[in-house]
Amino acid sequence: MLSKLFIIFISLVLGSSFILQTDKSFRTIVFKQKNCNVQIDDFGNAYVISKMEILKYNAAGELIKSFSTKRYGSIDFVDVTNPLKILVYYKDFQQILFLDNQLTASSNMISLEVLGLEQTSLVCTSANNSFWLYDKQNNSLQRFGEKSQQLVKIDNLKRVLDIDIKPNFMKEKSNYLYLNCPNEGILVFDIYGSFLKTIPIKNISEFDIQNNNVFYFQNKTLHEYSSQTFNTTKKVFNDSLLKTVYWQSDKFYKVFQDSLTKEILK
Repeated sequence: MLSKLFIIFISLVLGSSFILQTDKSFRTIVFKQKNCNVQIDDFGNAYVISKMEILKYNAAGELIKSFSTKRYGSIDFVDVTNPLKILVYYKDFQQILFLDNQLTASSNMISLEVLGLEQTSLVCTSANNSFWLYDKQNNSLQRFGEKSQQLVKIDNLKRVLDIDIKPNFMKEKSNYLYLNCPNEGILVFDIYGSFLKTIPIKNISEFDIQNNNVFYFQNKTLHEYSSQTFNTTKKVFNDSLLKTVYWQSDKFYKVFQDSLTKEILK
């Protein structure tokens, strides 16, 4: 989550391949944000996220919008899968806020305690303005609609799947929910909550899904796992102080503890 400095998230534009760009030269832009996370939407906008603030940059690297508030504590997670309805999660207060594309609050705060959930550890955006929740207390996976009505509920995932899961990240893509369990792999469900398969990638923190492939950063290496061939392609980075790499089309975002660099293909 955002409170962990080593958060890993890779975002890739459809049809692009980082392997094809390894022999090209880049120009570098340096941002001075410290201990930040980055997410990139389908329009190429980059969101630099710290504990109290979200900064939105356009594809050219220009700051265009910002959002900050101290009312709800620190930001735990941001999901820009739907750039017109951005999910912001305040875990300490068990609250969800949605922002529009101008980073303006577009709805009232959703209290998960009001929904009967007191130990929600994971959230993410879902299709049709809905959202998913993972409740650690009951080991339940739930999906709620735009008006916070319950659409799907799977109680006691440990019993249903017959495994001791400890998920740390989840993401919906193309009507499939991907639930990351470091000791087991990535569990895949359909939008109705039916379990489909396990992707055998273990011991990762976060990932992105593009063209049904999984992208993740681990041990200074950016990986692409193919859902068709089950093969993995890699790009190794030699920066000794590098914490995270984010990728989007012709741009690399490298996260260090004291700065963020954006490397653009010349």
